[in-house]
Parts: sequence; C-alpha cells; structure tokens
Amino acid sequence: MKYELKEEYIELYKLFKLLDLVDSGAEAKLIIADGHVKRNGEVELRKRAKIRSGDVIEVADVTVEVL
Repeated sequence: MKYELKEEYIELYKLFKLLDLVDSGAEAKLIIADGHVKRNGEVELRKRAKIRSGDVIEVADVTVEVL
C-alpha cells in the first residue's frame, strides 16, 4: 500500500487512522505501544513518531510505503 504525504510529516497513529487500519486512535496507540509496528525494519514504539517521505511502515501483514 502506498500513501502520499500532503505535508512534511504525519504522526504514526494518525497515519493508521487515516488509512483505516484501525477503528480508533486509542486502538492505534495500543498496537504501537505493544511493539507490533516496524518503521524501516525496526520496532517503533513512539505513537507520535514523525513519518516522512521514504519511510516504510509494517503492521501485521500490511506494508505502507510513504511517498
């Protein structure tokens, strides 16, 4: 899946909400805090991590390429 940034960055939990990968921001924050998210191959635990163009986000069987 690809996502094209409209601004300089998007916070990780907001990206999940925007792409309908979760039902709520609270669910997104739990998934992140529990260590189920990888950013560029490494576990990302920061809910508000600034996701920028070129980042690759992995959660469960979904890979998001940020453009």
